[in-house]
Amino acid sequence: MARERLCDTSTSLALPAARPPRVVIGRVEPEIEGGRFPVKRTVGEQVVVTADIFADGHEVLCAVVRYRHVDGSAWHEAPLQELGNDLWTGRFCVIEVGRYEYTIESWIDRFKTWRRDFQKKVEAGQEVAVDLVVGIALVEEAMERAWEEDVEKLKAWTGLLMTQRERNPAEATRTALDEGLATLMAKYPDRRHTSAYEKHLAVVVDPARSRFSAWYEMFPRSASASPQRHGTFRDCEERLAYVASMGFDVLYLPPIHPIGETHRKGKNNSPAVRPDDVGSVWAIGSPEGGHKAIHPQLGTLDDFRRLLTKAREYGIDIALDIAYQCSPDHPYVTEHPEWFRWRPDETIQYAENPPKKYEDIYPFDFDTRHWQELWEELKSIVDFWIEEGVRIFRVDNPHTKAFAFWEWMIGEIKRECPEAIFLSEAFTRPKVMYRLAKLGFTHSYTYFTWRNTKQELTEYFTELTRSEVREYFRPHLWPNTPDILPEYLQVGGRPSFIARLVLAATLGANYGIYGPAYELCENRALVPGREEYLDAEKYEIRRWDTARPDSLKNLIARINRIRRQNPALQRDAGLRFHSLPNDQLIAYSKAVDDLSNIILVVVNLDPRYTQSGVVTLPLEEWRLDGRQPYQVHDLLTDARYDWHGRENYVELHPSDLPAHILRVR
Repeated sequence: MARERLCDTSTSLALPAARPPRVVIGRVEPEIEGGRFPVKRTVGEQVVVTADIFADGHEVLCAVVRYRHVDGSAWHEAPLQELGNDLWTGRFCVIEVGRYEYTIESWIDRFKTWRRDFQKKVEAGQEVAVDLVVGIALVEEAMERAWEEDVEKLKAWTGLLMTQRERNPAEATRTALDEGLATLMAKYPDRRHTSAYEKHLAVVVDPARSRFSAWYEMFPRSASASPQRHGTFRDCEERLAYVASMGFDVLYLPPIHPIGETHRKGKNNSPAVRPDDVGSVWAIGSPEGGHKAIHPQLGTLDDFRRLLTKAREYGIDIALDIAYQCSPDHPYVTEHPEWFRWRPDETIQYAENPPKKYEDIYPFDFDTRHWQELWEELKSIVDFWIEEGVRIFRVDNPHTKAFAFWEWMIGEIKRECPEAIFLSEAFTRPKVMYRLAKLGFTHSYTYFTWRNTKQELTEYFTELTRSEVREYFRPHLWPNTPDILPEYLQVGGRPSFIARLVLAATLGANYGIYGPAYELCENRALVPGREEYLDAEKYEIRRWDTARPDSLKNLIARINRIRRQNPALQRDAGLRFHSLPNDQLIAYSKAVDDLSNIILVVVNLDPRYTQSGVVTLPLEEWRLDGRQPYQVHDLLTDARYDWHGRENYVELHPSDLPAHILRVR
């Protein structure tokens, strides 16, 4: 019996039908969750690919990354180079919006292997007559793969080698090792037994606005110059010059739709409502219409179209809020009651975040049996506004809706309109935020709003820019929102607003502020210690004096101008933190690849006291001679400093400017 078990072949593997590849390709990066999700890039950016590539034996390998746009374009190839220890890298550039795919191929290069070994034998003084014949045969084979214009060139090399082999073997040896022949042969390798990576990986390419933008959030109903009148789109037109003067290129409008009356909230979210209370703009829908309608007091659809046109004349794109929720008065409630969750008392479940109650908002029920009809209708809302010319959308609370819905909806929208941009407003758990980014959201709100200490900022932005997260999560930094007045801004006064502005605008390539609250340093909290504004604009019309002499508008304009003039600040890549032994001072830099633009930022995180310290810089990496003086130019104040060596002293007074934005020259 023992002998029978030893000879049992019932579980043996059958011989492969084709010869298995010898080259192994593994550990490809970037590859998100085994290729389940795409990586993100913007037009003109590069995708840097790495992989472990090796084979049995000692032959010379070649490898390429193959890529193409999925619209049916032909495949292109970029070479991979070995870095050592079987790690290879290469890169390709994406030049169109939409979706690309890429993979890796590798093969044993017979000619390069022959040439390497032939040269070793020649250098060792060994007999190479037979090896020369082998090399000539490889050149002859390449003629079968060559383009017509190169066939004659290869034929000439073959004839020369054969003639020299007969008459002057030493000359033939030198000819066989000629770089010109090697270059020509590299064009036509024998790839009959190429190994291909088993997956085609994806890249979503977004428009350049996705890589670099400055957003300004504004409530249209508060744009009126008259304190007695509800703002209109025409008032927003008048405000465009102001927004443009500060250097913003995206104007984000909270919901512009009709607002419900039932359970309308009063000022400061009060359940007690007065006749003149305007309600929350996020309580969408009334008998006048829903998500495809415009609040009558703002104007008409024609007025909105006019606003879009006027904004483009200023170089500004309009972003709209997509909030998938309804007031009790929304037409959906009566037309499609099956889209909502009903309670045992035959009422619809309103939104809650205990102990908070939002009786003026009904969430959609994504578990409804009629989910397909719901999904189609929700997509049609985005379709409607795209048809009107909108391309940028800020999405309210996407983490409370079905993941599968977002993947389907954004995928379909971007297939039809690849330049569409979606900003995820999901202040939730990290894995949920990252999942939404993988599912298709272009930008994502972050924890920046609550990262105040040097350690918190350093750790968080190292994660965002130095880990796999950077391949799919594009951070969008907001120091304040209509919902969030951070404690740091409540207690730090004007210096805290300046410090957070500089951090947001330089740590991230995409940032935004909620104004005019921000430039006017609005820091009155509803209750001390809570992150809610007193007299929050969410529930009432506010009058803002944008001409106030203490406004930060001029500083904001200068910072946005600095961002536009310095390519290093126009991307998230290249961020590096630097040693500065004072916990109240943070120092970091960004640089472009060729080091033609290097920006060093130092911020005093203490809004009350002067802080100083010595910053240590990587002069060698920046290709600066530490033995020679170099200049740093403060782009905020126009001051110039001559620095020496790796270590230099900095001092920042919060009552003046709590930050340096230094260009290293």
